[in-house]
Amino acid sequence: MKLRKANRIRTIHSSLAIEGNTLSEDEVKDIIEGKTVIAPLRQIQEVKNAIKTYELYSSLNPFSVDDLLKAHGTMMMALTDDAGRFRHGGVGVFSEKGLVHMAPPANRVPELIINLFEWLKEAKDHLLIRSCVFHYEFD
Repeated sequence: MKLRKANRIRTIHSSLAIEGNTLSEDEVKDIIEGKTVIAPLRQIQEVKNAIKTYELYSSLNPFSVDDLLKAHGTMMMALTDDAGRFRHGGVGVFSEKGLVHMAPPANRVPELIINLFEWLKEAKDHLLIRSCVFHYEFD
């Protein structure tokens, strides 16, 4: 139980750190334990949302678009207006040199995600390989 809790703290911390959250592991632990943490409200909300999303984990179907949107809705609650919905605008990844990657147009996202989930369900490759391909295509 203690190891599971420590892993959850590390997982939440590292997942959010990749996205720019600067809270420490100790601060994440304090939020999980219901303690007061002095930090930007957005970063605290991100941790609280991640906790709620991890609590949903066992009830989510990894092959369901609806459950993906449910997890997104929980993860992004009070952080964005489109939590739990497909995006409606364009997005790209930029560096100091300019555009690095342009995501598909918003109007194509639902169809592309549905197709990706159909492939995930039907492909005969090992689930580890499918999950890697899924992650690559999803990003």
